[in-house]
Amino acid sequence: MANQTSAPTEGLSAIDRFFQITQRGSSMGAEVRGGLVTFFAMSYIVVLNPLIIGTVPDGTGQFLGGGDAPNLGMVAAATALIAGIVTIAMGVFANFPIGLAAGLGLNAVVAYSIAGLPEMTWADAMGLVVIEGLIILVLVLTGFREAVFNAVPVELKTAISVGIGLFISLIGLVNAGFVVPGDGTPVALGNLATWPMLVFVVGLVLTIVLWVRRIRGALLIAILTATALAVVLENTLSIGAKAPDGSNPTGFNLNAPAFSGVVEVPDFGLLGQFSLLGSFDKIAAVSVALLVFSLLLADFFDTMGTMVAVGAEAKLLDEKGNPPQARAILVVDSFGAIAGGAGSVSSNTAYVESTTGVGEGAKTGFASVVTGAAFLLATFLSPLVALVPYEAAAPALVLVGFLMMAQVAGINWRNMEIAIPAFLTMIIMPFTYSIADGIGAGFIAFVVIKLALGKVRRIHPLMWVSSLLFVVYFLLEPIQDALS
Repeated sequence: MANQTSAPTEGLSAIDRFFQITQRGSSMGAEVRGGLVTFFAMSYIVVLNPLIIGTVPDGTGQFLGGGDAPNLGMVAAATALIAGIVTIAMGVFANFPIGLAAGLGLNAVVAYSIAGLPEMTWADAMGLVVIEGLIILVLVLTGFREAVFNAVPVELKTAISVGIGLFISLIGLVNAGFVVPGDGTPVALGNLATWPMLVFVVGLVLTIVLWVRRIRGALLIAILTATALAVVLENTLSIGAKAPDGSNPTGFNLNAPAFSGVVEVPDFGLLGQFSLLGSFDKIAAVSVALLVFSLLLADFFDTMGTMVAVGAEAKLLDEKGNPPQARAILVVDSFGAIAGGAGSVSSNTAYVESTTGVGEGAKTGFASVVTGAAFLLATFLSPLVALVPYEAAAPALVLVGFLMMAQVAGINWRNMEIAIPAFLTMIIMPFTYSIADGIGAGFIAFVVIKLALGKVRRIHPLMWVSSLLFVVYFLLEPIQDALS
């Protein structure tokens, strides 16, 4: 295992030995801080996932949970519960510092492209998510998913990591409202003269100052300080949140950090509300196959990119750019997809925000256990989770994006055969808001350039397979239109 320090295990606690905390050059304090920072960076999903999948009626007019009106509390409780369970599993079984939760993008596909189809129910849609997870699990257990990962050139893996760094920085800037859609331009500078923007700017400045001064716990301190400022501002000025209809444009981007109590009894009624094969009675089998394929390919490569990014930031990758226990990581991620569908909260997948915890010093699965435990507590302490607005967590994402950019020096920019695919991978991820799209563009460019140079034999067979699958992925919409 590369970049790990050997250390005697005598006198170490059972937890330290099990998670190899000292062996990996970490400490219990760093793991706890890293786990909490990852949770705070991911906790928005407990609020956002219900707004995506809980507010859209299915093909029969029913909302998730089987009612005539949204039940966001039920969706939030199940979202936090499943995230907690699968993240703890990642820590215990794969010993890797990655948090998992309902995947953004994947949940939107389920809500807007699957559940709303005529006669389709939410149970049918979640059944497709379970099928996708089962297929990915088979691909992992047969070694195919790991083999594809190993076939990717090291420098292209580096580009994936750098691209994710740019991507999460953009996520932070957009979530905070610092970057917004422009008037006649794709993006523009947001309104800086608002109280929520003050929270973000103070948080970002504090994050940078604490980081350059090498203050232990810099990211966690900055998140908590910015949250405290947001709470004070909200409770004195009643700023409120931006409304979906565009009203209150100077409000907080997602949730206004108003204190409304501490404990709330969760409702786990969504668990098990899925129909494994129900969709086959509603739409053609070929349409089912295409929907599952679209979910599968995005999930398949998103996790590959995320575990490379986290492993690189934690300095856990070997000389081939592979993290330790890659198969165990992928197995747990596959179960995350299955659990997400079975829990009716959409596919759970690895989060790039986990790099914030690594930036705080996390290097082992104990950090994931801490993150998962925080999610489980969030099922009861949802009012406290809602106190952390986007604007307070976003600065950590921006700084970690900077840290991940440093890996760009590992790419040979004079070698066009790898430099162009690397460049496309890095820029397309943030520009399309998709890890899978960036990876797909890089893979296809790599194969095309090798073909143009007559170096067909230097293309790994699995790079051929992956690139062809991505071609289908990018052409999925016209293929579906043609078949329908």
